[in-house]
Amino acid sequence: MDPGLDPLVAAIDQGTSSTRFLVFNAKTAKVISHHQVEIKQSFPKEGWVEEDPKEIIQSVYECLERTCEKLSQLNIDLSNIKAVGVTNQRETTLVWDKETGEPLYNAIVWLDLRTQSTVERLINKAPGQNKNHLKHKTGLPISTYFSAVKLRWLLDNVEEVQQAVASGRALFGTVDSWIIWCLTGGNNGGVHCTDVSNASRTMLFNINSLDWDPELCRYFDVPMQILPEVRSSSEIYGYMKSSSLAGVPISGCLGDQSAALVGQMCFNEGQAKNTYGTGCFLLRNTGTKAVMSTHGLLTTVAYKLGKDEPACFALEGSVAIAGAVVRWLKDNMGIVQSASEIEKLAAAVGTSYGCYFVPAFSGLYAPYWEPSARGIICGLTQFTNRSHLAFAALEAVCFQTREILDAMNLDSGVPLTQLQVDGGMTTNRLLMQLQADILCMPVSRPAMAETTALGAAMAAGAAEGVDVWSLRPEDLPEVISEKYEPQINSEESEFRFARWKKAVQKAMNWETTEPCCNSNGCGKKINGAPWVVPPTPPPTRVDP
Repeated sequence: MDPGLDPLVAAIDQGTSSTRFLVFNAKTAKVISHHQVEIKQSFPKEGWVEEDPKEIIQSVYECLERTCEKLSQLNIDLSNIKAVGVTNQRETTLVWDKETGEPLYNAIVWLDLRTQSTVERLINKAPGQNKNHLKHKTGLPISTYFSAVKLRWLLDNVEEVQQAVASGRALFGTVDSWIIWCLTGGNNGGVHCTDVSNASRTMLFNINSLDWDPELCRYFDVPMQILPEVRSSSEIYGYMKSSSLAGVPISGCLGDQSAALVGQMCFNEGQAKNTYGTGCFLLRNTGTKAVMSTHGLLTTVAYKLGKDEPACFALEGSVAIAGAVVRWLKDNMGIVQSASEIEKLAAAVGTSYGCYFVPAFSGLYAPYWEPSARGIICGLTQFTNRSHLAFAALEAVCFQTREILDAMNLDSGVPLTQLQVDGGMTTNRLLMQLQADILCMPVSRPAMAETTALGAAMAAGAAEGVDVWSLRPEDLPEVISEKYEPQINSEESEFRFARWKKAVQKAMNWETTEPCCNSNGCGKKINGAPWVVPPTPPPTRVDP
């Protein structure tokens, strides 16, 4: 068959730092065309991270239209696009008005820490002050990371949200729900749904019954009528309403880390992948049983590829800051001018020279789940320069991966023998070599790095009623990979890792009271109140 006539499937990949639209050939899994747009993050207060929901949906339309223009230039007929899949940054929380279609507040991003005091209160109230109090239902510890506490903040603090809930106009969703609702018509018949993989990151979803849990909703005091309908990851949810792709079914939906697991073809129990994006996420397929971790990992729904298919689960190690540390070195510190520069800078010294960087900007996620931790750079001497710091930042990504990989091996009892990787940071060859050295195992990177978008396209193309992408093992394309073998001896690797763990301990228990800001920036906290240097009083006159 002429490849020009092969069916095509598109994927929207809405990540924390950018939006992409990619079009794949459903027979060869090759990328035909794509477009990418950066997304602005705003940090209105210390620890707060927000994005504009309108900018998010506009970026989706922009990427879609630009890609369609590129396809026309290649003389490819848009009618060959048979389906669209959606994959997204998970947990990020939105509430909008279903009558006007307007967001009622900015999206609160997964990394955001404004709910830390709520989380501490919930944990203190839990039996035995156990952060895993809800884990038997959710697979998750109580943490700032998940949607329920963010939604609770919106319900408590934003008047527009309170009014919309009271008058029955409010809809809650994660980014996938917002995109699908907008693309299928918005306030004119938009479909309000999510898939099991995204729902399992809210803390309102029961991973055993695969539905919203009334008891969890009562616990967080969330009105169930604002929640989206939970569907499988691969079925026709609705059809594109406007744009160059009007009439095309939207038939795949997966949280980004689940999508990468699918895109890496990890369909068998025991297969795993690690994605290096804004954060770092190691997922291991545990098949149709939800395995509970005893070493600080999450239990999450990996995917459910069809209405009548069983749900598959994964153990997940989540690291909050990976690529974000490079963005911080660039935007906050001006140490590099572009993300690609960090590799050259670090390679110039080839060592961190005893400098360790724990980028706990949003507390520590797996395996610690310690919201009070903050970033720390230690082991500095007069010799340390920006190259050593760049190297330490890359090492931090690798050490954090080692921690979650160790936990994964302890939980599963069957150690991984090599690590399959993907995501934006994997183009950094120094990082990949460091990762192999620090893990003392080979690291394998597919030639096609866009595995997240690929996973969403596969789910969309395989949906009943679309049926242009076969997920049968014998039909899956051969993956070409590049392998990095460890090159240092394991003693050195172990020494560096032990040092890293020492640095992590120093980052712990830093910010233990409610963050608060005063008009002239953030002060220290004394018993929860801001501490500002008081003005020096005039000298008291002492009369002789």
